[in-house]
Amino acid sequence: MADKLRRTVAPFYLFLCLILGGSAQGVWSNMILQLLGLGLLAWAALERPANPPGRPARQLLWIVVLGLCWVAIQLAPLPPSWWMSLGPRGGLAHAYQLLGMALPSLPLSVAPFATLATVLTLIPPLALYASIERLHAYSASLLVAALALGALAGIALGALQLASPDPSASPYYLYPIVNIGAATGFFANANHMASLLLATLPFLAALAASARSSGRQQSAAVAIAAMALALVVVVGIAINGSLAGYILVLPVLAASALIVLNLGSTARRGAIAVAALLLVGGVVALNATAIGGTRIGADAAGSVQSRKDILATTTTAMRAYMPLGSGLGTFRPVYDSFEDPNQVTNTYSSHAHDDYAELALELGLPGVFLLLLFFYWWGRAAVDSWRSPEAQPYVRAAVIASAAILAHSLVDFPLRTAAISSLFAMCLAFLADRVKSDPLEPSELRPTRHMALD
Repeated sequence: MADKLRRTVAPFYLFLCLILGGSAQGVWSNMILQLLGLGLLAWAALERPANPPGRPARQLLWIVVLGLCWVAIQLAPLPPSWWMSLGPRGGLAHAYQLLGMALPSLPLSVAPFATLATVLTLIPPLALYASIERLHAYSASLLVAALALGALAGIALGALQLASPDPSASPYYLYPIVNIGAATGFFANANHMASLLLATLPFLAALAASARSSGRQQSAAVAIAAMALALVVVVGIAINGSLAGYILVLPVLAASALIVLNLGSTARRGAIAVAALLLVGGVVALNATAIGGTRIGADAAGSVQSRKDILATTTTAMRAYMPLGSGLGTFRPVYDSFEDPNQVTNTYSSHAHDDYAELALELGLPGVFLLLLFFYWWGRAAVDSWRSPEAQPYVRAAVIASAAILAHSLVDFPLRTAAISSLFAMCLAFLADRVKSDPLEPSELRPTRHMALD
């Protein structure tokens, strides 16, 4: 009984992240997730796992540790003679002189409290990863069930949002700043809801494939249910209203089909290449759209709405703060100081709409190096998961789901929410130990010899 309850920990926490972690505007809900996450991390730190982590898991752990160490360095106080010589920070010295104050010791981060607040947002994904990889407090099938339940609940809430006579006054939108008129579900941003739905599709395909390979009597029923849920998710993408969802759903569906279909190696490689090309084409098409636009090539007058203008301003700031960056979570104040006053409107840019450019600005060359290390790790894990005949369908689904999130991050910031970052952490946990069997599925190793009546 205790073992069964233990395996519900990660699925339950994932479900909470999907429901409560849809926006940084949810201060109290995010605080709950962070407090629960701290408890899970403490449990993971005290737990002695029966089996040591594999090499991929150790490599990923080192990348995370190096990243956290660099953020800690960005928060360390530096003498004035050091920080004055680092990019635009020299202007601070002039401000202190005008006030007649002595120059204090300051960190690399231009907004240390924003950096600390951003570090706290890392707790939910780290906690979910630890509960899967170190605590083994999960079942793959239960994680997929939690993911599907969160997606379906979001679709239902999105339908209520669209059905409201006056969307601007609808009680079904959960945040003050939200995409009014779109089915955002438990998110504030319709694009982030689309990310959740896109990432759900390959796991539903994996659920169907896993049931088929187990040899159980109910495998056909599970496969039919999974496909029915997938159809509901596709309908959810259709009503969601996100252009990113419309463009990326085709490559995700094409890749997800490979999990279910038994194709030869040559046909599989060709299908993977086609899905990859569709994904690249989708990202290129999204880059040609204005933020908030509804069609390819839509123009925007304001700097907030133009991806090109935002990226150009971000790049200028990035160059100014190289090589050490402005500090994790400091995009907003840094961007505001570089924005063209003639293009400023009553709408502001909270993020760069390109997470990689934003991280390069905030973390500098060390952050770029860590990003390259991560992509090398992820690429190797992805290739191995499709080459290995022992890899489970859930692991291959993790490749597709994480690829969709990473591609979407080129034109948006879905990983800045606890919901999507935790889902991404689940994908990484599967990839880090990619041949692990589902601890709740011993029947996969011991086929039923007699007909069972439930």
